[in-house]
Amino acid sequence: MEAAANPEYKLFDDPLHYFNAMLNDIENAKEYIYLEMYRMGNDSIGQKFKEALTKKAREGLEVKLLLDSWGTSLPHSFFKEFESYGGSVTFFKKIRFYFDFFTKNHRRNHRKLLIIDDKISYIGSGNLTAYSIIWRELMLRIEEEELTRIFKRTFLESHQIYNKYIFNRFAGRKTIFYRDFSIIRDLPSIYRQSIKKKYEELISNAKSEVVIETPYFLPGFKLRKAMMEAASRGVNVSVIVPEHSDVKVADLLRCKYLGILHKNNVNIQFYKPHNLHAKCMMVDKQIFAIGTSNFDYRSFRYQHEIMLCGKEDSIVGELTSHIAQSLNDSVAFDYKKWLGRPRTQKFFEYILIPFRHLL
Repeated sequence: MEAAANPEYKLFDDPLHYFNAMLNDIENAKEYIYLEMYRMGNDSIGQKFKEALTKKAREGLEVKLLLDSWGTSLPHSFFKEFESYGGSVTFFKKIRFYFDFFTKNHRRNHRKLLIIDDKISYIGSGNLTAYSIIWRELMLRIEEEELTRIFKRTFLESHQIYNKYIFNRFAGRKTIFYRDFSIIRDLPSIYRQSIKKKYEELISNAKSEVVIETPYFLPGFKLRKAMMEAASRGVNVSVIVPEHSDVKVADLLRCKYLGILHKNNVNIQFYKPHNLHAKCMMVDKQIFAIGTSNFDYRSFRYQHEIMLCGKEDSIVGELTSHIAQSLNDSVAFDYKKWLGRPRTQKFFEYILIPFRHLL
């Protein structure tokens, strides 16, 4: 099958807009629907998607869901009707009790993908919950057959290893290249962190500008070094984070890194209206990276993540507008205020350092 002659790409940062677009595409599906999601809520949004998916299963379509068992806590009865019509629900890695309970159970499937009929796919930051309905997110809708078939393949590979705690060294890790795109996948690993490595490469090769947008900002030494070195050679390095995320302990620990980055000309911006949950990078207004990975140890080391990187002009154009609006709604980091933060806060920043990989 040939790739679509005129592929279409659309960015959404308002959850209501991409919820409606997804539901419309599900309604128009003819062959199959695959959904891979970290969190699906037992709420108004989760119910709408369950009803839409149940309807398509009743019509005879192949409908497969892969939901993370940590992120999605739903009673079995929630999908009873859906399964009665042949719909498939798989929960990724149920919680198990080990001597290293926290590290092994942090190996979650954090990916967010919707794939429909070898025609349409979605990738990005958004979960299917009413909880996040006012957050600033970033979801990319792709109407292109070849890219959608690639995402279909990644879904089926994830589905195959849904209950494994030990992975083949290379299975599911290989970066997939297509035209000016690369699809980068991570499996839990202390040593092989492909998305982190890609970020380091993009920052190190930047000529004029790097913009990072992330809800949780806990960069390791190599990433901090890459950002500071880029700034020292004249690259405008900006990081946009929420003023207050939904994980307060991550906000507390990130403060430890902000002073040294600011002193080395890394521009930190706090998004004010509400929680910013978008995850992206743009380099030199030419290269974009959009996906599911946060800019922190936990995503890079412990989670199944996926990122689309490329040079598509239409995506870069929309992402430029998205970032401009985020910056317009942000305020700059206040170094003097940071220096004067309470001693108790500094103390907790210090004692949380050993736990940074789990936040």
